[in-house]
Amino acid sequence: MTKILLLSDSHSYIDDRILEYAKDADEIWHCGDFGSLEVIEQLEKIGPLKGVYGNIDNAKIRSEFPEANRFFCENLEVLMIHIGGYPGKYSAIAKKEIGEKAPKLFISGHSHILKAMFDAKNNLLHLNPGACGKQGWHKVRTMMRFVVDGEEVKDLEIIELGPK
Repeated sequence: MTKILLLSDSHSYIDDRILEYAKDADEIWHCGDFGSLEVIEQLEKIGPLKGVYGNIDNAKIRSEFPEANRFFCENLEVLMIHIGGYPGKYSAIAKKEIGEKAPKLFISGHSHILKAMFDAKNNLLHLNPGACGKQGWHKVRTMMRFVVDGEEVKDLEIIELGPK
């Protein structure tokens, strides 16, 4: 079993609460709009970091993280794209990637809207952790955590970090 902390849209903001949750995770996944190298460095000090770049990320961050990241966690195939949309409204790159080979877990960010929904057409779980940063129109900062057990996502939790 692998404990995952999933966050997105930090927009250069990180605080002690985020870092405390990160310490409890085996892996940290960030779905883009890091905003600064400092966010990346602080998360990498705690544990393994996987991610994608977002639309606000600079050339340095874009050189370290891909636009689309497909990987396995245990036996679970994961696809992460910052501007990925959601079931029924996927972005062009998400449609292409999912169409070639649908993962079991598809993660996107960008919207600042927390979502967890099943895509029956593609037989995948879609997650968007909302935004953990203070920039944007969201009112409450959010993240998710869950456990990967083999090829299953279990114990999904929404973490509310309070108002921005």
